[in-house]
Amino acid sequence: MIRTSRLTARIAGAAAFLVGLATPFAAAAQSRASELHTFHCLQGCPIGAPATNDIVVREIYTLSSNDLTKLADWVAYRVTREGIGVSGDRDWRRDPWLSSDETLTPDAYDGASGALHIDRGHQAPLSSFSGTPHAADTNILSNITPQSSALNQGPWVRLEDRERALATRLGVPVYVYTGPLFERMMKPLPTGGPYQRVPSGYWKVVALADGRATAFVFDQAAARRSDYCDARVSLLHVELRSRLVLFPRATVPFASLDTELGCGEPAPADPTPDEIPPERPATRRGR
Repeated sequence: MIRTSRLTARIAGAAAFLVGLATPFAAAAQSRASELHTFHCLQGCPIGAPATNDIVVREIYTLSSNDLTKLADWVAYRVTREGIGVSGDRDWRRDPWLSSDETLTPDAYDGASGALHIDRGHQAPLSSFSGTPHAADTNILSNITPQSSALNQGPWVRLEDRERALATRLGVPVYVYTGPLFERMMKPLPTGGPYQRVPSGYWKVVALADGRATAFVFDQAAARRSDYCDARVSLLHVELRSRLVLFPRATVPFASLDTELGCGEPAPADPTPDEIPPERPATRRGR
């Protein structure tokens, strides 16, 4: 269980940051306070998200909420053997720590399941924290994204099962970063507002404090029965597509965590980047 003093220290730190912004030395204060420290993050929390994002730190996860999409650009959480439990009720609610124009409300998802074939997809999963008093916080909508039902109930949940199995078997924390990708236009939520966007895919990185990690990218069109191991990519590939630096304090490359996650075959090659096609030579018209 997390001590109250730890949460108090985090709140005090956030308050100090806000006070610093109001001083004549705002730029210096912001520079000193810009490195976020929470125990959910390994080797630093991701950097590179818009400066207008809101950082929300709760007992079971930390996230960076985007004001425009009203979804989290990244969520960091830590799975432990003691925190795992059986999934409970899903009582969806808007984020009380964000203003009304910065977060979705439950009615934003009305009709979305039938129209778009999506679920309210947890980024920090409910089952990983159902053994804690804070499991209901996973149902706050800043931690939820419109995720394909086939992906959410297929390879995504099977990878979450592996995260829990790994934490249980090794008895050490498993660190997870995850977030959405917006690489093509998707049909929006029926009542989500003009700027709300449905992600085209998701990325995830699973890591251990011993310096091992495995990265994944999933498309929203992933088949329910697809193997999550086939979604493996390099960490650099995720960083380039998410436009984030995920482990800013890491000084050495991560080794592979593939085997521990049940991925015995060699990882597939990163997808080949697209390139601009050459122009066709201009043809002369006859006179």
